[in-house]
Amino acid sequence: MLTIALSKGRLADQAIELLEKAGYDCTAAKEKSRKLILEDEKQGLRFILAKPADVPTYVEYGAADIGVVGKDTLLEEGRQLYEVIDLGFGKCRMCVCGPKELKGKLDTIPNKRVSTKYPNITRAYFEDYKRESVEIIKLHGSIELAPLIGLSDVIVDIVETGRTLFENGLDILDTVAEISARVVVNKVSMKMKASEIKPMIEALKKQVDIMNNEKKEA
Repeated sequence: MLTIALSKGRLADQAIELLEKAGYDCTAAKEKSRKLILEDEKQGLRFILAKPADVPTYVEYGAADIGVVGKDTLLEEGRQLYEVIDLGFGKCRMCVCGPKELKGKLDTIPNKRVSTKYPNITRAYFEDYKRESVEIIKLHGSIELAPLIGLSDVIVDIVETGRTLFENGLDILDTVAEISARVVVNKVSMKMKASEIKPMIEALKKQVDIMNNEKKEA
């Protein structure tokens, strides 16, 4: 039986829709209940509905063979697994944002304080990529508030439309990474369950190609 970990919410719904287009019956996954594990014994599929941050952990440790999760979570968690498909949905960007007057001047601010929900991504970007030391302040709520009240100089956060930023006098100062939903696979499962996993990967890739071609033609 293949165990698939899905991120609760919109990503799970989109992943289930794609799996169905790829020829898999996901009726069990769509069951309206409080169950956290949904099984289809006839098809040999088990679905786990989990918080996005937990999906890579379940996959790395083999509690799930396959997972669908955002690239932001993968970058932040840094788990040992195979990333096999960019599904192309759930698109957004991980960005450095701050007051509009800092546009083009990000590198001129010494000893920056940065607020974020993503300390690992932020540290890797500034310390490994930009080669500068910064003070990172981890927050859990409205990150946009931090530069407005002087808690930090800038923030690192997910940006979809940018509307909240712009309405609060903030702007995108730099892009850290492009984000979208990814399929990940446990390293042992890729070998031990190759006869089940590889056909699923190929079927999903085919559907992603179809989806991308439809967007180009639209």
